[in-house]
Amino acid sequence: MSLASSGTRASPSDQKSRGEAEFLDALKECSLHFKVALGFSALIAVLYLSPSIYMMQVYDRVLTSRGLMTLVFLSVIVVFALITHSYLEGSRQRLLARASLRLDRALTPRLVMTGFDPRDRMDARSTQILREFDTLRQFIQGQGATGLLDLPFAPLFVLVAFGFHPMLGALILVGAAVLLAVAIMGERATRKAVAEAAARMPAAYAAAELNQVSRGTIRALGMKGAMSNRVIGERNRLHEAEARNHFLAGRYAGLIRLLRMVLQSASLGLGAYLAVREEISPGALIAASILTGRALAPIEQIVGSWRQISLARAARKTIVGFLDGASVDKAPQPLPAPRANLSAEGITLQASGQDRLLLSGISFSIGPGEIIGVIGPSGAGKSTLARVLVGAQLPSGGTVRVDGSSIADWESDKLGAYIGYLPQDSVLFGGSIGENICRFSSDPEAAARVVPAAQAAGAHEMIQRIPSGYNAVLGPRGEGLSAGQQQRVALARALYGDPQVIVLDEPNAHLDSEGDAMLVATLRAAKARGACVVIMTHRAGILEVADKLLVLRDGQTEKFGPKDEVLSELKSAAIRSVSSRRAFGGAA
Repeated sequence: MSLASSGTRASPSDQKSRGEAEFLDALKECSLHFKVALGFSALIAVLYLSPSIYMMQVYDRVLTSRGLMTLVFLSVIVVFALITHSYLEGSRQRLLARASLRLDRALTPRLVMTGFDPRDRMDARSTQILREFDTLRQFIQGQGATGLLDLPFAPLFVLVAFGFHPMLGALILVGAAVLLAVAIMGERATRKAVAEAAARMPAAYAAAELNQVSRGTIRALGMKGAMSNRVIGERNRLHEAEARNHFLAGRYAGLIRLLRMVLQSASLGLGAYLAVREEISPGALIAASILTGRALAPIEQIVGSWRQISLARAARKTIVGFLDGASVDKAPQPLPAPRANLSAEGITLQASGQDRLLLSGISFSIGPGEIIGVIGPSGAGKSTLARVLVGAQLPSGGTVRVDGSSIADWESDKLGAYIGYLPQDSVLFGGSIGENICRFSSDPEAAARVVPAAQAAGAHEMIQRIPSGYNAVLGPRGEGLSAGQQQRVALARALYGDPQVIVLDEPNAHLDSEGDAMLVATLRAAKARGACVVIMTHRAGILEVADKLLVLRDGQTEKFGPKDEVLSELKSAAIRSVSSRRAFGGAA
Protein backbone atom coordinates (compact mmCIF):
# COMPACT_ATOMS: atom_id res chain seq x y z
CA MET A 1 0.00 0.00 0.00
CA SER A 2 1.37 3.37 -0.97
CA LEU A 3 1.53 6.16 1.50
CA ALA A 4 1.56 8.69 -1.29
CA SER A 5 -0.56 6.90 -3.83
CA SER A 6 -3.37 9.41 -3.77
CA GLY A 7 -3.48 13.16 -3.84
CA THR A 8 -6.81 13.14 -2.02
CA ARG A 9 -6.72 14.78 1.39
CA ALA A 10 -8.83 13.96 4.37
CA SER A 11 -11.54 16.47 5.17
CA PRO A 12 -10.80 18.91 8.00
CA SER A 13 -13.38 17.24 10.21
CA ASP A 14 -11.64 13.90 10.25
CA GLN A 15 -7.98 14.92 9.91
CA LYS A 16 -7.29 14.98 13.62
CA SER A 17 -9.08 11.73 14.32
CA ARG A 18 -7.15 9.97 11.55
CA GLY A 19 -3.75 11.13 12.74
CA GLU A 20 -4.71 10.49 16.35
CA ALA A 21 -5.91 6.99 15.45
CA GLU A 22 -2.60 6.17 13.73
CA PHE A 23 -0.66 7.43 16.73
CA LEU A 24 -2.79 5.44 19.17
CA ASP A 25 -2.46 2.33 17.02
CA ALA A 26 1.32 2.65 17.29
CA LEU A 27 1.04 3.11 21.07
CA LYS A 28 -1.03 -0.08 21.26
CA GLU A 29 2.05 -1.95 20.04
CA CYS A 30 3.65 -0.98 23.37
CA SER A 31 0.55 -1.44 25.56
CA LEU A 32 1.80 -4.66 27.14
CA HIS A 33 5.07 -2.98 28.13
CA PHE A 34 3.21 -0.07 29.73
CA LYS A 35 0.82 -2.38 31.58
CA VAL A 36 3.65 -4.49 32.98
CA ALA A 37 5.57 -1.33 33.90
CA LEU A 38 2.47 -0.08 35.74
CA GLY A 39 2.23 -3.42 37.56
CA PHE A 40 5.89 -3.16 38.53
CA SER A 41 5.18 0.36 39.81
CA ALA A 42 2.50 -1.08 42.11
CA LEU A 43 4.94 -3.68 43.45
CA ILE A 44 7.64 -1.03 43.83
CA ALA A 45 5.22 1.10 45.88
CA VAL A 46 4.39 -1.84 48.14
CA LEU A 47 8.04 -2.78 48.58
CA TYR A 48 8.91 0.81 49.39
CA LEU A 49 6.89 0.35 52.56
CA SER A 50 9.49 -2.13 53.80
CA PRO A 51 11.95 0.48 55.23
CA SER A 52 9.09 2.14 57.12
CA ILE A 53 7.87 -1.16 58.51
CA TYR A 54 11.43 -2.20 59.34
CA MET A 55 12.06 1.08 61.18
CA MET A 56 8.83 0.77 63.11
CA GLN A 57 9.53 -2.84 64.12
CA VAL A 58 13.07 -2.02 65.21
CA TYR A 59 11.86 0.82 67.47
CA ASP A 60 8.76 -0.98 68.78
CA ARG A 61 9.97 -4.55 69.09
CA VAL A 62 13.75 -4.92 68.93
CA LEU A 63 14.67 -2.02 71.21
CA THR A 64 12.00 -2.85 73.78
CA SER A 65 12.56 -6.62 73.83
CA ARG A 66 16.30 -6.58 73.01
CA GLY A 67 15.54 -9.44 70.58
CA LEU A 68 18.66 -9.76 68.42
CA MET A 69 17.27 -12.71 66.44
CA THR A 70 14.20 -10.62 65.62
CA LEU A 71 16.58 -7.90 64.38
CA VAL A 72 18.43 -10.43 62.21
CA PHE A 73 15.25 -11.81 60.63
CA LEU A 74 13.84 -8.34 60.09
CA SER A 75 17.12 -7.24 58.49
CA VAL A 76 17.15 -10.25 56.15
CA ILE A 77 13.56 -9.56 55.11
CA VAL A 78 14.13 -5.85 54.49
CA VAL A 79 17.33 -6.52 52.49
CA PHE A 80 15.45 -9.03 50.34
CA ALA A 81 12.63 -6.53 49.85
CA LEU A 82 15.06 -3.76 48.89
CA ILE A 83 16.92 -6.04 46.44
CA THR A 84 13.60 -6.97 44.85
CA HIS A 85 12.64 -3.30 44.79
CA SER A 86 15.89 -2.42 43.01
CA TYR A 87 15.46 -5.25 40.52
CA LEU A 88 11.91 -4.17 39.72
CA GLU A 89 12.99 -0.55 39.22
CA GLY A 90 15.69 -1.67 36.80
CA SER A 91 13.22 -3.97 35.02
CA ARG A 92 10.70 -1.15 34.74
CA GLN A 93 13.32 1.09 33.18
CA ARG A 94 14.23 -1.65 30.69
CA LEU A 95 10.54 -2.13 29.89
CA LEU A 96 10.14 1.56 29.13
CA ALA A 97 13.26 1.47 26.94
CA ARG A 98 11.83 -1.56 25.12
CA ALA A 99 8.50 0.25 24.73
CA SER A 100 10.34 3.19 23.21
CA LEU A 101 12.10 0.90 20.73
CA ARG A 102 8.86 -0.85 19.82
CA LEU A 103 7.14 2.49 19.28
CA ASP A 104 10.05 3.46 17.05
CA ARG A 105 9.61 0.31 14.95
CA ALA A 106 5.85 0.86 14.76
CA LEU A 107 5.80 4.56 13.85
CA THR A 108 9.13 5.49 12.24
CA PRO A 109 8.40 3.78 8.89
CA ARG A 110 5.11 5.64 8.68
CA LEU A 111 6.73 8.98 9.53
CA VAL A 112 9.58 8.47 7.08
CA MET A 113 7.29 7.40 4.24
CA THR A 114 4.82 10.19 4.98
CA GLY A 115 7.70 12.65 4.73
CA PHE A 116 7.87 11.91 0.98
CA ASP A 117 4.27 13.03 0.46
CA PRO A 118 4.03 16.08 -1.80
CA ARG A 119 2.80 18.94 0.40
CA ASP A 120 2.19 22.59 -0.23
CA ARG A 121 4.16 23.70 2.80
CA MET A 122 5.73 22.19 5.91
CA ASP A 123 6.79 24.09 9.00
CA ALA A 124 10.22 23.71 10.59
CA ARG A 125 8.97 21.21 13.17
CA SER A 126 7.43 18.95 10.53
CA THR A 127 10.63 18.93 8.46
CA GLN A 128 12.40 17.56 11.54
CA ILE A 129 9.67 15.11 12.46
CA LEU A 130 12.10 12.37 13.52
CA ARG A 131 13.77 14.78 15.94
CA GLU A 132 10.31 15.49 17.39
CA PHE A 133 9.62 11.78 17.60
CA ASP A 134 12.93 11.17 19.39
CA THR A 135 11.93 13.83 21.94
CA LEU A 136 8.80 11.80 22.66
CA ARG A 137 10.77 8.55 22.87
CA GLN A 138 13.28 10.05 25.29
CA PHE A 139 10.43 11.14 27.54
CA ILE A 140 8.99 7.60 27.56
CA GLN A 141 12.21 6.21 28.98
CA GLY A 142 12.99 9.19 31.20
CA GLN A 143 12.32 10.25 34.78
CA GLY A 144 9.11 12.07 33.90
CA ALA A 145 7.47 8.83 32.76
CA THR A 146 8.51 6.94 35.90
CA GLY A 147 7.13 9.79 38.01
CA LEU A 148 3.79 9.51 36.22
CA LEU A 149 3.80 5.74 36.78
CA ASP A 150 4.49 6.21 40.50
CA LEU A 151 1.87 8.92 40.99
CA PRO A 152 -1.24 6.62 41.00
CA PHE A 153 0.21 4.67 43.93
CA ALA A 154 1.03 7.68 46.10
CA PRO A 155 -2.39 7.30 47.88
CA LEU A 156 -1.15 3.94 49.19
CA PHE A 157 1.29 5.75 51.48
CA VAL A 158 -1.45 8.14 52.57
CA LEU A 159 -3.69 5.19 53.51
CA VAL A 160 -0.89 3.59 55.54
CA ALA A 161 -0.32 6.91 57.30
CA PHE A 162 -4.04 7.05 58.11
CA GLY A 163 -3.57 3.59 59.62
CA PHE A 164 -0.97 5.02 61.97
CA HIS A 165 -3.15 7.99 62.93
CA PRO A 166 -5.82 10.03 61.12
CA MET A 167 -3.95 13.27 61.78
CA LEU A 168 -0.82 11.93 60.04
CA GLY A 169 -2.86 10.81 57.04
CA ALA A 170 -4.67 14.12 56.89
CA LEU A 171 -1.37 16.04 56.99
CA ILE A 172 0.06 14.05 54.10
CA LEU A 173 -3.20 14.33 52.13
CA VAL A 174 -3.41 18.10 52.57
CA GLY A 175 0.29 18.46 51.81
CA ALA A 176 -0.07 16.43 48.60
CA ALA A 177 -3.03 18.58 47.54
CA VAL A 178 -1.01 21.76 48.17
CA LEU A 179 1.97 20.42 46.19
CA LEU A 180 -0.30 19.34 43.36
CA ALA A 181 -1.91 22.79 43.24
CA VAL A 182 1.51 24.47 43.16
CA ALA A 183 2.61 22.04 40.44
CA ILE A 184 -0.42 22.91 38.29
CA MET A 185 0.26 26.62 38.82
CA GLY A 186 3.87 26.06 37.78
CA GLU A 187 2.82 24.17 34.64
CA ARG A 188 0.48 26.98 33.62
CA ALA A 189 3.12 29.61 34.34
CA THR A 190 5.75 27.85 32.22
CA ARG A 191 3.44 26.65 29.42
CA LYS A 192 3.95 29.72 27.22
CA ALA A 193 7.75 29.71 27.60
CA VAL A 194 7.95 25.97 26.92
CA ALA A 195 5.74 26.29 23.83
CA GLU A 196 7.88 29.17 22.54
CA ALA A 197 11.07 27.20 23.09
CA ALA A 198 9.58 24.12 21.43
CA ALA A 199 8.57 26.21 18.42
CA ARG A 200 11.95 27.95 18.10
CA MET A 201 14.14 24.89 18.55
CA PRO A 202 13.56 23.31 15.07
CA ALA A 203 14.05 26.67 13.34
CA ALA A 204 17.38 27.17 15.12
CA TYR A 205 18.61 23.69 14.20
CA ALA A 206 17.34 24.01 10.62
CA ALA A 207 19.15 27.34 10.13
CA ALA A 208 22.42 25.86 11.40
CA GLU A 209 22.07 22.75 9.21
CA LEU A 210 21.30 24.84 6.11
CA ASN A 211 24.42 26.92 6.72
CA GLN A 212 26.51 23.76 6.84
CA VAL A 213 25.02 22.43 3.60
CA SER A 214 25.53 25.78 1.82
CA ARG A 215 28.78 26.73 3.50
CA GLY A 216 30.70 27.02 0.21
CA THR A 217 28.23 29.46 -1.32
CA ILE A 218 28.05 31.45 1.91
CA ARG A 219 31.83 31.73 2.10
CA ALA A 220 32.15 32.68 -1.58
CA LEU A 221 29.53 35.44 -1.32
CA GLY A 222 31.02 36.91 1.84
CA MET A 223 27.94 36.01 3.86
CA LYS A 224 29.63 34.27 6.78
CA GLY A 225 29.08 37.15 9.16
CA ALA A 226 25.47 37.74 8.13
CA MET A 227 24.46 34.07 8.17
CA SER A 228 26.32 33.46 11.42
CA ASN A 229 24.45 36.35 12.98
CA ARG A 230 21.15 34.85 11.82
CA VAL A 231 21.95 31.49 13.42
CA ILE A 232 23.24 33.16 16.58
CA GLY A 233 20.10 35.30 16.69
CA GLU A 234 17.87 32.22 16.37
CA ARG A 235 19.81 30.47 19.12
CA ASN A 236 19.68 33.55 21.36
CA ARG A 237 15.90 33.74 20.99
CA LEU A 238 15.69 30.02 21.70
CA HIS A 239 17.91 30.28 24.77
CA GLU A 240 16.00 33.31 26.06
CA ALA A 241 12.76 31.32 25.88
CA GLU A 242 14.44 28.34 27.56
CA ALA A 243 15.93 30.61 30.21
CA ARG A 244 12.51 32.08 31.01
CA ASN A 245 11.20 28.56 31.31
CA HIS A 246 14.09 27.50 33.56
CA PHE A 247 13.69 30.56 35.79
CA LEU A 248 9.98 29.93 36.28
CA ALA A 249 10.35 26.17 36.54
CA GLY A 250 13.22 26.53 38.99
CA ARG A 251 11.17 28.88 41.13
CA TYR A 252 8.27 26.46 41.35
CA ALA A 253 10.53 23.43 41.71
CA GLY A 254 12.30 25.15 44.61
CA LEU A 255 8.97 26.02 46.21
CA ILE A 256 7.78 22.45 45.90
CA ARG A 257 11.05 21.13 47.34
CA LEU A 258 10.68 23.55 50.26
CA LEU A 259 7.09 22.49 50.86
CA ARG A 260 8.04 18.83 50.75
CA MET A 261 10.79 19.29 53.33
CA VAL A 262 8.46 21.39 55.51
CA LEU A 263 5.76 18.71 55.28
CA GLN A 264 8.25 15.97 56.04
CA SER A 265 9.46 17.88 59.08
CA ALA A 266 5.87 18.66 60.03
CA SER A 267 4.96 14.97 59.89
CA LEU A 268 7.95 14.24 62.12
CA GLY A 269 6.90 16.96 64.56
CA LEU A 270 3.27 15.82 64.51
CA GLY A 271 4.42 12.24 65.02
CA ALA A 272 6.51 13.29 67.99
CA TYR A 273 3.53 15.12 69.46
CA LEU A 274 1.33 12.04 69.00
CA ALA A 275 4.05 9.75 70.41
CA VAL A 276 4.38 11.97 73.50
CA ARG A 277 0.64 11.65 73.95
CA GLU A 278 1.13 7.88 73.45
CA GLU A 279 -1.31 7.86 70.53
CA ILE A 280 1.32 6.26 68.23
CA SER A 281 4.49 4.34 68.87
CA PRO A 282 7.98 5.87 68.41
CA GLY A 283 8.49 3.57 65.41
CA ALA A 284 5.38 4.94 63.73
CA LEU A 285 6.85 8.44 64.19
CA ILE A 286 9.87 7.61 61.99
CA ALA A 287 7.80 5.57 59.57
CA ALA A 288 5.36 8.46 59.07
CA SER A 289 8.21 10.77 58.07
CA ILE A 290 9.44 8.26 55.50
CA LEU A 291 5.91 7.76 54.16
CA THR A 292 5.46 11.51 53.76
CA GLY A 293 8.59 11.81 51.65
CA ARG A 294 7.60 8.85 49.51
CA ALA A 295 4.01 10.02 48.98
CA LEU A 296 5.20 13.44 47.82
CA ALA A 297 8.21 12.26 45.79
CA PRO A 298 6.32 11.55 42.51
CA ILE A 299 4.90 15.08 42.47
CA GLU A 300 8.36 16.58 42.95
CA GLN A 301 9.76 14.25 40.30
CA ILE A 302 7.08 15.25 37.79
CA VAL A 303 7.61 18.95 38.44
CA GLY A 304 11.35 18.45 37.91
CA SER A 305 10.52 16.92 34.51
CA TRP A 306 7.99 19.56 33.40
CA ARG A 307 10.16 20.63 30.48
CA GLN A 308 10.53 17.08 29.15
CA ILE A 309 6.81 16.47 29.65
CA SER A 310 5.89 19.70 27.87
CA LEU A 311 8.26 19.02 24.97
CA ALA A 312 6.91 15.49 24.66
CA ARG A 313 3.36 16.81 24.62
CA ALA A 314 4.28 19.33 21.91
CA ALA A 315 6.07 16.59 19.95
CA ARG A 316 2.99 14.38 20.13
CA LYS A 317 0.86 17.22 18.78
CA THR A 318 3.32 17.77 15.93
CA ILE A 319 3.37 14.06 15.07
CA VAL A 320 -0.43 13.82 15.01
CA GLY A 321 -0.63 16.95 12.84
CA PHE A 322 2.03 15.54 10.53
CA LEU A 323 0.05 12.31 10.10
CA ASP A 324 -3.16 14.28 9.62
CA GLY A 325 -1.60 16.06 6.64
CA ALA A 326 -0.65 12.81 4.91
CA SER A 327 -2.38 11.71 1.74
CA VAL A 328 -5.27 9.33 2.30
CA ASP A 329 -4.09 5.76 1.89
CA LYS A 330 -5.76 3.44 -0.56
CA ALA A 331 -4.69 0.17 -2.08
CA PRO A 332 -3.75 0.97 -5.70
CA GLN A 333 -5.08 -1.25 -8.46
CA PRO A 334 -2.12 -3.07 -10.05
CA LEU A 335 -1.57 -1.61 -13.51
CA PRO A 336 0.40 -3.02 -16.45
CA ALA A 337 3.76 -1.56 -17.36
CA PRO A 338 3.03 1.76 -19.10
CA ARG A 339 3.94 2.61 -22.66
CA ALA A 340 5.43 5.94 -23.58
CA ASN A 341 2.25 7.99 -23.37
CA LEU A 342 2.12 11.12 -21.22
CA SER A 343 -0.66 13.69 -21.11
CA ALA A 344 -1.47 16.76 -19.07
CA GLU A 345 -5.14 17.68 -18.80
CA GLY A 346 -5.91 21.18 -17.55
CA ILE A 347 -3.07 21.29 -15.01
CA THR A 348 -3.51 24.08 -12.48
CA LEU A 349 -1.32 24.75 -9.45
CA GLN A 350 -1.93 27.43 -6.86
CA ALA A 351 0.87 28.99 -4.86
CA SER A 352 0.82 27.83 -1.25
CA GLY A 353 -1.18 30.21 0.92
CA GLN A 354 -1.78 32.63 -1.98
CA ASP A 355 -4.35 33.28 -4.67
CA ARG A 356 -1.65 33.40 -7.35
CA LEU A 357 -1.57 30.53 -9.87
CA LEU A 358 1.81 29.03 -10.73
CA LEU A 359 0.26 26.97 -13.53
CA SER A 360 -3.09 27.53 -15.21
CA GLY A 361 -4.86 25.16 -17.61
CA ILE A 362 -1.79 23.44 -19.07
CA SER A 363 -2.79 20.69 -21.51
CA PHE A 364 -0.78 18.63 -23.98
CA SER A 365 -0.05 15.01 -24.86
CA ILE A 366 3.00 13.16 -26.06
CA GLY A 367 3.37 9.68 -27.49
CA PRO A 368 6.12 7.09 -28.08
CA GLY A 369 9.20 8.44 -29.78
CA GLU A 370 8.17 12.09 -29.37
CA ILE A 371 10.13 14.89 -27.76
CA ILE A 372 8.55 18.09 -26.48
CA GLY A 373 10.63 21.12 -25.67
CA VAL A 374 9.20 23.47 -23.05
CA ILE A 375 10.54 27.01 -23.27
CA GLY A 376 9.73 30.35 -21.73
CA PRO A 377 11.27 33.13 -19.65
CA SER A 378 12.44 32.61 -16.08
CA GLY A 379 9.48 32.23 -13.75
CA ALA A 380 7.21 30.97 -16.52
CA GLY A 381 6.58 27.70 -14.62
CA LYS A 382 8.81 25.24 -16.47
CA SER A 383 10.38 23.61 -13.38
CA THR A 384 7.02 23.59 -11.61
CA LEU A 385 5.44 21.79 -14.58
CA ALA A 386 8.29 19.26 -14.57
CA ARG A 387 7.65 18.44 -10.91
CA VAL A 388 3.92 18.05 -11.54
CA LEU A 389 4.45 15.78 -14.56
CA VAL A 390 6.47 13.25 -12.55
CA GLY A 391 4.32 13.42 -9.40
CA ALA A 392 6.85 15.30 -7.29
CA GLN A 393 4.18 17.94 -6.69
CA LEU A 394 0.42 17.49 -6.73
CA PRO A 395 -1.62 19.83 -8.94
CA SER A 396 -4.45 21.88 -7.48
CA GLY A 397 -6.57 20.92 -10.46
CA GLY A 398 -6.34 18.79 -13.57
CA THR A 399 -4.77 15.40 -14.12
CA VAL A 400 -1.46 14.00 -15.31
CA ARG A 401 -1.87 10.65 -17.03
CA VAL A 402 0.67 7.99 -17.92
CA ASP A 403 -0.65 5.53 -20.49
CA GLY A 404 -4.17 6.77 -19.77
CA SER A 405 -4.04 6.25 -15.99
CA SER A 406 -3.77 9.14 -13.55
CA ILE A 407 -0.45 9.13 -11.74
CA ALA A 408 -2.48 9.42 -8.50
CA ASP A 409 -3.71 5.86 -9.18
CA TRP A 410 -0.19 4.45 -9.27
CA GLU A 411 1.93 3.23 -6.38
CA SER A 412 4.73 5.80 -6.50
CA ASP A 413 7.67 3.38 -6.39
CA LYS A 414 6.12 1.23 -9.13
CA LEU A 415 5.50 4.20 -11.41
CA GLY A 416 8.92 5.67 -10.61
CA ALA A 417 10.60 2.65 -12.19
CA TYR A 418 9.17 3.73 -15.57
CA ILE A 419 9.96 7.44 -15.21
CA GLY A 420 13.25 9.21 -15.68
CA TYR A 421 13.46 12.61 -14.00
CA LEU A 422 16.31 15.07 -13.93
CA PRO A 423 15.57 17.97 -11.54
CA GLN A 424 17.11 21.36 -12.13
CA ASP A 425 19.47 21.07 -9.14
CA SER A 426 20.49 17.40 -9.80
CA VAL A 427 19.81 16.31 -6.16
CA LEU A 428 22.36 13.56 -5.54
CA PHE A 429 22.52 11.77 -2.20
CA GLY A 430 25.22 10.59 0.18
CA GLY A 431 26.46 7.24 -1.16
CA SER A 432 28.47 5.90 -4.06
CA ILE A 433 28.06 7.09 -7.64
CA GLY A 434 26.79 3.65 -8.60
CA GLU A 435 24.18 3.69 -5.83
CA ASN A 436 22.96 7.10 -6.96
CA ILE A 437 22.62 5.94 -10.56
CA CYS A 438 20.67 2.79 -9.65
CA ARG A 439 18.47 4.83 -7.30
CA PHE A 440 19.77 2.90 -4.28
CA SER A 441 17.93 -0.18 -5.51
CA SER A 442 18.36 -3.41 -3.52
CA ASP A 443 17.68 -5.50 -6.63
CA PRO A 444 20.62 -7.93 -7.14
CA GLU A 445 20.58 -7.11 -10.86
CA ALA A 446 20.68 -3.36 -10.30
CA ALA A 447 24.46 -3.12 -10.50
CA ALA A 448 24.47 -4.66 -13.97
CA ARG A 449 22.31 -1.81 -15.30
CA VAL A 450 24.42 1.02 -13.85
CA VAL A 451 27.09 1.14 -16.55
CA PRO A 452 24.60 1.02 -19.48
CA ALA A 453 22.72 3.95 -17.93
CA ALA A 454 25.97 5.92 -17.54
CA GLN A 455 26.93 5.10 -21.13
CA ALA A 456 23.52 6.24 -22.38
CA ALA A 457 24.05 9.55 -20.54
CA GLY A 458 27.58 9.95 -21.86
CA ALA A 459 28.92 9.83 -18.32
CA HIS A 460 30.78 6.51 -18.31
CA GLU A 461 34.21 7.86 -19.29
CA MET A 462 33.87 10.79 -16.91
CA ILE A 463 33.07 8.46 -14.01
CA GLN A 464 35.99 6.20 -14.85
CA ARG A 465 38.37 9.16 -14.53
CA ILE A 466 37.19 9.77 -10.96
CA PRO A 467 39.23 7.91 -8.29
CA SER A 468 37.34 4.72 -7.35
CA GLY A 469 34.98 5.27 -10.30
CA TYR A 470 31.47 4.04 -9.65
CA ASN A 471 32.45 3.19 -6.06
CA ALA A 472 33.46 6.79 -5.26
CA VAL A 473 31.46 7.90 -2.23
CA LEU A 474 29.72 11.27 -2.47
CA GLY A 475 28.86 13.53 0.43
CA PRO A 476 25.42 15.01 1.07
CA ARG A 477 23.93 16.73 -2.00
CA GLY A 478 26.59 15.18 -4.22
CA GLU A 479 29.60 16.80 -2.57
CA GLY A 480 32.79 15.63 -4.26
CA LEU A 481 31.65 16.30 -7.83
CA SER A 482 31.48 19.49 -9.85
CA ALA A 483 28.09 20.84 -10.92
CA GLY A 484 28.58 19.45 -14.45
CA GLN A 485 29.61 16.03 -13.12
CA GLN A 486 26.63 15.97 -10.80
CA GLN A 487 24.32 16.71 -13.71
CA ARG A 488 25.86 13.89 -15.79
CA VAL A 489 25.38 11.41 -12.93
CA ALA A 490 21.83 12.65 -12.36
CA LEU A 491 21.11 12.20 -16.08
CA ALA A 492 22.43 8.64 -15.88
CA ARG A 493 20.07 8.07 -12.93
CA ALA A 494 17.18 9.43 -15.01
CA LEU A 495 18.02 6.98 -17.82
CA TYR A 496 18.53 4.00 -15.48
CA GLY A 497 16.35 1.07 -16.47
CA ASP A 498 15.39 2.58 -19.86
CA PRO A 499 12.33 4.48 -18.59
CA GLN A 500 9.39 5.02 -20.93
CA VAL A 501 8.72 8.60 -19.80
CA ILE A 502 11.63 11.03 -19.40
CA VAL A 503 11.33 14.57 -17.99
CA LEU A 504 14.51 16.66 -18.01
CA ASP A 505 14.66 20.09 -16.35
CA GLU A 506 17.48 22.21 -17.78
CA PRO A 507 19.59 19.11 -18.58
CA ASN A 508 22.37 21.15 -20.19
CA ALA A 509 22.55 23.96 -17.63
CA HIS A 510 26.05 22.92 -16.51
CA LEU A 511 27.31 21.18 -19.66
CA ASP A 512 29.94 22.36 -22.11
CA SER A 513 29.67 21.96 -25.90
CA GLU A 514 30.92 18.37 -25.71
CA GLY A 515 28.34 17.61 -23.03
CA ASP A 516 25.65 19.24 -25.17
CA ALA A 517 26.54 16.98 -28.09
CA MET A 518 26.42 13.91 -25.86
CA LEU A 519 23.04 14.99 -24.50
CA VAL A 520 21.61 15.39 -27.99
CA ALA A 521 22.87 11.90 -28.86
CA THR A 522 21.30 10.56 -25.67
CA LEU A 523 17.94 12.11 -26.53
CA ARG A 524 18.03 10.71 -30.05
CA ALA A 525 18.76 7.25 -28.64
CA ALA A 526 15.80 7.56 -26.23
CA LYS A 527 13.59 8.68 -29.11
CA ALA A 528 14.77 5.76 -31.23
CA ARG A 529 13.80 3.20 -28.58
CA GLY A 530 10.32 4.72 -28.33
CA ALA A 531 10.51 6.76 -25.11
CA CYS A 532 8.64 10.04 -24.79
CA VAL A 533 10.70 12.98 -23.57
CA VAL A 534 9.84 16.39 -22.12
CA ILE A 535 12.71 18.91 -21.94
CA MET A 536 12.58 22.18 -20.01
CA THR A 537 15.32 24.45 -21.34
CA HIS A 538 16.54 28.00 -21.90
CA ARG A 539 19.12 27.02 -24.49
CA ALA A 540 18.00 26.64 -28.09
CA GLY A 541 20.72 24.18 -29.16
CA ILE A 542 19.04 21.19 -27.59
CA LEU A 543 15.74 21.95 -29.33
CA GLU A 544 17.02 20.48 -32.60
CA VAL A 545 15.82 17.06 -31.44
CA ALA A 546 12.36 18.29 -30.37
CA ASP A 547 9.26 17.42 -32.37
CA LYS A 548 6.97 19.94 -30.63
CA LEU A 549 7.39 23.07 -28.59
CA LEU A 550 5.35 24.29 -25.62
CA VAL A 551 5.83 27.96 -24.82
CA LEU A 552 4.94 29.00 -21.26
CA ARG A 553 4.47 32.51 -19.97
CA ASP A 554 3.26 33.33 -16.46
CA GLY A 555 2.20 29.73 -15.91
CA GLN A 556 0.00 29.62 -19.03
CA THR A 557 0.32 28.08 -22.46
CA GLU A 558 1.26 30.78 -24.94
CA LYS A 559 1.90 28.48 -27.90
CA PHE A 560 1.98 24.75 -28.52
CA GLY A 561 2.49 22.81 -31.70
CA PRO A 562 5.07 21.40 -34.13
CA LYS A 563 8.50 22.85 -33.53
CA ASP A 564 8.93 24.55 -36.90
CA GLU A 565 5.51 26.23 -36.73
CA VAL A 566 6.05 27.51 -33.19
CA LEU A 567 9.55 28.79 -33.98
CA SER A 568 8.23 30.51 -37.08
CA GLU A 569 5.49 32.21 -35.06
CA LEU A 570 7.97 33.26 -32.38
CA LYS A 571 10.32 34.66 -35.04
CA SER A 572 7.48 36.59 -36.72
CA ALA A 573 6.34 37.94 -33.36
CA ALA A 574 9.89 39.06 -32.58
CA ILE A 575 10.17 40.83 -35.94
CA ARG A 576 6.85 42.59 -35.42
CA SER A 577 7.95 43.63 -31.93
CA VAL A 578 11.22 45.10 -33.26
CA SER A 579 9.38 46.89 -36.05
CA SER A 580 6.89 48.37 -33.60
CA ARG A 581 9.67 49.64 -31.36
CA ARG A 582 11.47 51.22 -34.34
CA ALA A 583 8.26 52.83 -35.56
CA PHE A 584 7.56 54.14 -32.09
CA GLY A 585 11.09 55.42 -31.83
CA GLY A 586 10.86 57.13 -35.22
CA ALA A 587 7.55 58.75 -34.33
CA ALA A 588 9.06 59.99 -31.14
